[in-house]
Amino acid sequence: MSLPSRSEALALVHAWTASESLRKHMLSVECAMRAYATHLGEDVALWGLTGLIHDFDYERFPNAAMAADAEHPAEGVRVLRAAGWPDELCEAVLGHAPYTGVPRVTLLAKALFAVDELTGLITASALVKPSRAVTDVDVAGVRKKMKDKAFARGVNRDDIIQGAAALDVPLDAHIGLVLQAMQAEADALGLAGAEPPRSTPPLGDA
Repeated sequence: MSLPSRSEALALVHAWTASESLRKHMLSVECAMRAYATHLGEDVALWGLTGLIHDFDYERFPNAAMAADAEHPAEGVRVLRAAGWPDELCEAVLGHAPYTGVPRVTLLAKALFAVDELTGLITASALVKPSRAVTDVDVAGVRKKMKDKAFARGVNRDDIIQGAAALDVPLDAHIGLVLQAMQAEADALGLAGAEPPRSTPPLGDA
């Protein structure tokens, strides 16, 4: 089977995921993966689809057990393989969850793991800005938030650090590349900023 289209992948995401924030997370990982593919001279379409689809089963099959056979992402990968999706993509999706025990051998798998948690940290950093705009986030600010363990507690800082190291990319450069990718897609990610407050009309004009 040829590589599925982005529209097919997006339809799968929407069919399986009702949460807007989770959909936006997958879009964030998609744009980060496309940026890394461009940077490394890899297949942009394949890398983008891997990012877009990596969490599509999470809402239906949360990984509460944190076991090797936990339903996410194993259940999603079973669906993808049954539909003939590329094995390299499936292996990368399995490998992005450390508890599966699937080694991250390919650059694709390493990049997916590296950007997954980082996109969450960048999103959280944007949403606490007065503007709620990712364009107001910088690398230094993200590094500062990384050190604040009380901020975005669900984000695994070690995964971000280990992911950058596995790609042999300095941490600041890694953050910068993903941040720029997300800034370029701010509208699609819902991170373009809050609407300015509406002015109150004069009495009698309402």
